[in-house]
Amino acid sequence: MYIYKAAVVGAGAMGSEIAQAISFAGIPVVLKDVKPAYVEKGMENIRKIYQRRVDRGKMSQPEMEAKLALVSTTTAYDGFQDVDLVIEAVPERMDLKKAVFRDLDAATPPSAMLATNTSALSISELGASTKRPQKVIGMHFFYPAHVMKLVEVIPGLDTSEETLTDIIGFAENLRKLPIKVTECAGFLVNRLLMPYLNEAAFCLQEGAATLKEIDQAMTEFGLPLGPFTLVDTLGLDVCHDVVFVLLDAYGRRMQPAALWEKIFTAKRLGVKSGAGFYQYGEQAGQPDTFLQGAVAEVQRETARTRTPFSALRLLLPMINEAILCLEEHVASASDIDLAMIAGVGFPQSKGGILHYADEVGLDTVLSQLQEFTKQFGDRFWPAPLLKRRVAAGHLGKRSGKGFFTYG
Repeated sequence: MYIYKAAVVGAGAMGSEIAQAISFAGIPVVLKDVKPAYVEKGMENIRKIYQRRVDRGKMSQPEMEAKLALVSTTTAYDGFQDVDLVIEAVPERMDLKKAVFRDLDAATPPSAMLATNTSALSISELGASTKRPQKVIGMHFFYPAHVMKLVEVIPGLDTSEETLTDIIGFAENLRKLPIKVTECAGFLVNRLLMPYLNEAAFCLQEGAATLKEIDQAMTEFGLPLGPFTLVDTLGLDVCHDVVFVLLDAYGRRMQPAALWEKIFTAKRLGVKSGAGFYQYGEQAGQPDTFLQGAVAEVQRETARTRTPFSALRLLLPMINEAILCLEEHVASASDIDLAMIAGVGFPQSKGGILHYADEVGLDTVLSQLQEFTKQFGDRFWPAPLLKRRVAAGHLGKRSGKGFFTYG
């Protein structure tokens, strides 16, 4: 089904940027939120994105005005009676999302597809709140949505093949890279990313390295942002929601470092609140007595301090989770690598996370995970598929066979 008209519910940063991407593809889009001020702010964000293109010579002023004319705004469900697709982008609360989906069920034609931009919540559960579960699907964009190419497309248990095909085609029409992901908590990228971010917090709270040393180690590895800069950019509230979805689904290996809660409860949510792991604005670069005190408090509570640090300590939980996703058929090996490159910025020169594991050697990955399990606990417990690969002599690039085959 071709999408002639779309709508986005939620005019925040993600929602407005999704609406901009839709209008940029030449498709009319309705942007809805609950207050006029919210939709006005969303339109302002869209206008700024287009204005930057004009300022850089990538678009003329008349072209910008024509694209802006494709976006209409509302605080009700005006204009939803003839949409082909709605993308929901409201805060990560299941009760709120279900309420929106029930409203959409009533406000849109029966033929319309309903997509959610959730980063972790159950697509199947959302679908069950409607009378059209076969037309409900996950369409997870990455921030900033007008720049990032990756879109995770997640069918629920009742999603039809037709809906899946239509949404993949729509994402391609937006000039995105859609990857089909089997439904699971955290989907693919966030499921891999959170253990990495969590281990960074463990390293910080245990005094293994400083904030800047940890960030620098990971940017030197080739990632575009260090873990703490990334968390502060995404927002600790967003990460906090995802962490507890993962903990509920996967148990102890996702147990968050104690430092997360101390920073979150202090309402240090990152760049948007003026402080997160780092301080911003006038306090940027100043001694952070709160963070120093929080780290000292956790060390007293856990009696763990001065543990060893290496970039591999952060990378291995991410590699291990990627192997678990491969084992569970969440995505193919090539799609896992593509998702990490396009969605996280994993160094393209290293081929993606599973190619990197093959390069290091799967026997080396296994032995290091086993050593870290002894040092730090079960969150490093090696994936069964990794053990089977090593036992079979599939050691990676040097043996000609690992997660990929080498000539």
